[in-house]
Amino acid sequence: MYKIEVHRPWCKKCGICIAFCPKQNLEPGEMSYPTAKDPEKCNGCKLCELRCPDFAMYVYEDEESLDESSIASRE
Repeated sequence: MYKIEVHRPWCKKCGICIAFCPKQNLEPGEMSYPTAKDPEKCNGCKLCELRCPDFAMYVYEDEESLDESSIASRE
């Protein structure tokens, strides 16, 4: 599972990240900052992160959701 974080001081709430999400999983949330509708639906493509003109989006793999096989394949 992936996590999506928004660095609020840099985010200007332009909606570009919402528009580029191929899963249509982002929506305006608290105070209009982008938020994931369903965090488990994120496939980690990072299009929101790559398209953000203010570098305010971060997409990363949630370490708690990793199983032993995925950890072993990293080594």
